[in-house]
Amino acid sequence: MELEKIPEFNGFKDWLHTFELYRGKKSADESEDDNRIVGSFKGAITIYKWPLPNDFEDFHLTGFDLNYGLLQGLPSNEQIRVLVRVYVVKALELHPMDLNGKADPYIVLQLGAKRVTDKENYVSKQLNPVFGKCFEFEATFPQDSLLTVQIFDWDLVSADDMIGETKIDLENRFYSRHRATCGIALKYEEDGYNAWRDPMKPTQILAKLCKEAKIDPPVYTPGHVKVGRITVPVNVDEVDDLKIMEERMALTILHKWQEFPIGCYLTPEHIETRSLYNPEKPGMEQGKIEMWVDMFPMDMPLPGPPTNISPRKPKGYELRVIIWNTDEVVLEDDAFFTGEKMSDIYVKGWVKGTEDNQSTDIHYRSLTGEGNFNWRFVYNFDYLSAERRIVITKKESVFSWDESETKIPARLDLQVWDADHFSADDFLGALTLDLNKFPRGAKSAKLCTMEMITRNDGSVPMVNIFKQKRIKGWWPFYIKKDNEVLELTGKVEAELHLLTQEEAEKNPVGLGRNEPEPLDKPNRPDTSFVWFMNPLKSLRYILWQNLKWKILKFLVILALTLLLLLFFYSLPGYTAKRIVGAK
Repeated sequence: MELEKIPEFNGFKDWLHTFELYRGKKSADESEDDNRIVGSFKGAITIYKWPLPNDFEDFHLTGFDLNYGLLQGLPSNEQIRVLVRVYVVKALELHPMDLNGKADPYIVLQLGAKRVTDKENYVSKQLNPVFGKCFEFEATFPQDSLLTVQIFDWDLVSADDMIGETKIDLENRFYSRHRATCGIALKYEEDGYNAWRDPMKPTQILAKLCKEAKIDPPVYTPGHVKVGRITVPVNVDEVDDLKIMEERMALTILHKWQEFPIGCYLTPEHIETRSLYNPEKPGMEQGKIEMWVDMFPMDMPLPGPPTNISPRKPKGYELRVIIWNTDEVVLEDDAFFTGEKMSDIYVKGWVKGTEDNQSTDIHYRSLTGEGNFNWRFVYNFDYLSAERRIVITKKESVFSWDESETKIPARLDLQVWDADHFSADDFLGALTLDLNKFPRGAKSAKLCTMEMITRNDGSVPMVNIFKQKRIKGWWPFYIKKDNEVLELTGKVEAELHLLTQEEAEKNPVGLGRNEPEPLDKPNRPDTSFVWFMNPLKSLRYILWQNLKWKILKFLVILALTLLLLLFFYSLPGYTAKRIVGAK
């Protein structure tokens, strides 16, 4: 949310209101009013009855007792030089500007007469670009009070178009009692990524607030802080360094500053989400931007270097998946000669999408759903651990000017299929493993059940491959029926091994069963072959094995028939010979 829209901050108008100045009207058309703005006036007009009634209290404008004067605590009207740091994290849901439904956004900042364009770092084909940029300005208030943050769409040929913009009145924030210059952090740390950013430490900020409120400086005692006449118990983690202890105690008081009679809500450390609008499309949001602004007076000690919010770079990994065996895979086909149920099983899988898929060889004529493969898949990908996403960078087409970046969930998809030679292959089942959290594999096919996938009560141990690095076991294949019920269609024994790119380069392996580190050929039964490519085996293992008794009976009957035919054929001649010989 925009800080100005948070009710506790009242738009940072506790000192000043902004009134736009118009030139005279030429017509009664109110739609032309915006074109008549020539500047703005900042001020505040408040009317009080004087002397003030005894029961009158007003802490709105100054925050102090008005009996001590109406103008106490007002900021000086002299010019002041300020170091401004604008942190732009990312944009969200930008309006598409290109024909492909995307945009090529980049940042443009303007503060007073200074304009910064980050065109060379545009993000290609993104509606949710991550910028991670910090821009520094030296501003002078009141001249350079309005900060404009714009998002433009980069175009190769035509002029770049503005997607949207947001405007922030830095002067109002700078002078506000809510201290919107540098957000108050949740914890006080002296080093590390969350080190305190403000040049003024919590004890200095609290002492300054007390001085402005005309009360005594805070007093720190073990477990308590006295502010004015109020003693507040404070619980902080004990540390050996007394100064760090006092800083953390002061920070606790700053978090509760609105509870004091003279206090108000102080701006916390934050990232604000601001809406982007285009003047040519009034009232229509063109997206959002996540950002924050720090401001530091240059007449005081300057802060340390800006916080590095550059986008994290993805890390290269190699996932090696060995498909050892399958079991209980559904039998889809009928044997050509015998009519037996069988399947020609193979497994395929991918990580970055179906265009990345790899397949095992085929285990032919599985009569029990068992398949033996000993086959290795190798997948290389870039992984962003902070977002738990795989980052894919590629050109969308041969005509694309540059590469675009896509982030997808880190998942391994495996499928089991039945190969057909004269028609499309039959899909038998699938398995999707979230690489950040998937069920531990069963130790045997018998222990592998659908409950590994369907149970969500925490009883199934889960594995993160980025932590465990290597795992082997059995997982179920399944299909989703029309009623959304998952049905078991097979089981797969697989081994997953995750390595960084550096580790993989030192210990390379081959795809399938190839070198280096080849895998042994699987011990498949003799019946696993393609019948039309092995006619002799077909006769031996298909016809003979299944029809041998019928074949033997047929041969015996054929032999007897031939003997009988030969007997009846030879009988007349033999009889004639006997008769002639007898004479």
